[in-house]
Amino acid sequence: MRRSWLTLFGLVAAVELVGVALDSTALQWLAKPLLAPVLLAYLWQRRRRVDAVTVGLVAATAGDVALLVPGRAAFLLGMGFFLVAQLAFLTGFLRRGRPPTLAWVGYLLAWATGNALLWSALGPLRVPVLGYSLALCLMAAAATGVSARTAAGGALFLVSDLLIGVGAAGGDLPGAGLLVMGTYSAALLLITTGWAADHAAAGPARDPAPAPA
Repeated sequence: MRRSWLTLFGLVAAVELVGVALDSTALQWLAKPLLAPVLLAYLWQRRRRVDAVTVGLVAATAGDVALLVPGRAAFLLGMGFFLVAQLAFLTGFLRRGRPPTLAWVGYLLAWATGNALLWSALGPLRVPVLGYSLALCLMAAAATGVSARTAAGGALFLVSDLLIGVGAAGGDLPGAGLLVMGTYSAALLLITTGWAADHAAAGPARDPAPAPA
């Protein structure tokens, strides 16, 4: 059943990419809102509990729906939902392992450099992007303390959102839509499966102790 969920995710991601390539609003509305929920079902099969990554995937679903709606207000709403997702992922990852100092330094440098390059072109989106991208980079750094697979997912999430940021700043990259959704889909898949595999390998001993009643 677990493999079936991952197979279904692959099919949904393929439909989404076809929708982007054909600029089909119907296909994108059909597929994009299902990406994170399919992975939620997979994670539930593996974990049978609500945890930080579960919360992050729920927030990502809301963000995906918001970003399907045109306009700046919907864009900011989607960014807000994804901020919740990044903070949820960050919280969960920090509970699982200690990222190397080099990861913190590297991702913070990437955050500072990216914002410096895009700052003048972002206009009124500068401050929201500054805050969101900081949470994103902290999440990607924290992912390196979980597993190599989760770290790769965090890095791809950063790449995907960097491409969105370039587009918001007026950049016109060939095939940007496909690159954004391809890297985003891969990021969700790697984060979710990496998280599930890490828990399975470590066992319940590494889970945070429940708070006393």
